[in-house]
Amino acid sequence: MRFTAALIFSGLAAVVSAHFQLQYPAPRGPFVEDSEPTFCDGYNNAVSNRTTFPLTNGVIELNSEHPSWTIGVIISTAQNPTAQDNFTTPSNSSAFQYVMEYNRQSGEGLYCLPLDIEAAGVSGIQDGSNVTIEIIFDGGDGTLYQCADLTLSSSVSVPSNATSSCTNATNVPIGTSTSASSTASSTAPASSGSSSAALSITMPMGLSGLLGLVGVAAFAAL
Repeated sequence: MRFTAALIFSGLAAVVSAHFQLQYPAPRGPFVEDSEPTFCDGYNNAVSNRTTFPLTNGVIELNSEHPSWTIGVIISTAQNPTAQDNFTTPSNSSAFQYVMEYNRQSGEGLYCLPLDIEAAGVSGIQDGSNVTIEIIFDGGDGTLYQCADLTLSSSVSVPSNATSSCTNATNVPIGTSTSASSTASSTAPASSGSSSAALSITMPMGLSGLLGLVGVAAFAAL
């Protein structure tokens, strides 16, 4: 199921002990550990040097410091999104515009995940659009956020050097062991190798599963 903006962006008020770093596309600014639990890792304004990103068959690369984690990606078509409500749908201010539904992953290190923005069917998305994506990451000890400002293009593909070092838990480059999903809410590619070591992903979690990850002791809005 999908979650409302108010629920997703509230979480357990706790000190985050591990982190993640967005590698590709380039985030809004250098990683700031203390700011990662806040909107866009503390970078509230869009950058002028946007990354030209594939409209279809894109990939995000991140470094996870958690053995298991939940991830989702939302998108804004505003030219300078400065708050979470810039990522909601025009018809419902409490519902986010997803380009990757929430799913669970396992493993630490560099990971590549398919991101087909056009397939998400978000209004206003087309060749040449300036957009911002926000990655929402939860390793079980708090919710973390990083953003990337993009210009979408139907004529570019993911640069080979952007994901050349990206491996799944099997330590096999993702380009040689997986195939990309064409939809934002589909299951992610599975690595070859043993099932215990392979990159795993499930369909979007239920509300109880998400709350079980972040805890229910006390909630604090960002």
